[in-house]
Amino acid sequence: MTQLPPINSLDLNRFKRIVFFTGAGISAESGIPTYRGKGGFWTHYNYEDYACQRAFDRDPEKVWDFHEERRRFVSECRPALGHRIIAEIQRHKPETRVITQNIDGMHQKAESVDVFELHGSLWRVRCPREDTREEIFDIPLKSRHCRCGAYLRPDIVWFEDPLDDAILKVSISAVLKCDLLITVGTSATVFPAAEIPLLALQRGVTSIEINLEPTEISRFYTYTMIGSAGKNLQSLLGQSSFPILHQD
Repeated sequence: MTQLPPINSLDLNRFKRIVFFTGAGISAESGIPTYRGKGGFWTHYNYEDYACQRAFDRDPEKVWDFHEERRRFVSECRPALGHRIIAEIQRHKPETRVITQNIDGMHQKAESVDVFELHGSLWRVRCPREDTREEIFDIPLKSRHCRCGAYLRPDIVWFEDPLDDAILKVSISAVLKCDLLITVGTSATVFPAAEIPLLALQRGVTSIEINLEPTEISRFYTYTMIGSAGKNLQSLLGQSSFPILHQD
């Protein structure tokens, strides 16, 4: 059996196409609650009242009140060390891609590019009638209606919604081409998104899982790093020629 090099000797410069797959854990370090973990968002709210198409059809104003408050809260948060490190790696390695389950826009706020948002964005709205999308950062929105008169809805993949085919396609393509997969802060339990990293693991590429605790698929990764997203990513940078970033 081939002996693996220790994680502390892994040089990210060896890899050409890095894919980061991120979940709520990376944004928890920005102060944004996770969804299903201890104290998670959906332990306090019923998604059937606020985060599904049925709820929106029943009472769009109630759903928008809820999402406006989420937008206000997230707007006051700053990218965490993990977000900033990923953006820094992208600046040095432009073929790096970010696939995220998060809707908070923190990767973009940290100046990441090529961010594939599997579950949509809190900062984008969609007109269901015209099927148009627009980024709007106003808090509150100037209008909850499209020019056509229809209610705009958050461009978020709510419970019971399918993933966007175009985003799913480019995400799968990135994972199938990568030579290093790094998953950060994801429980690996939200499907179908959780199936995407498996495509890289099945190919046997070098893979790193960073999480506060092991997941059901930890054993399939080349390396597992337990603990803070920011600190573990920082330790990876220490083995490469990237500038070492520190927590603000």
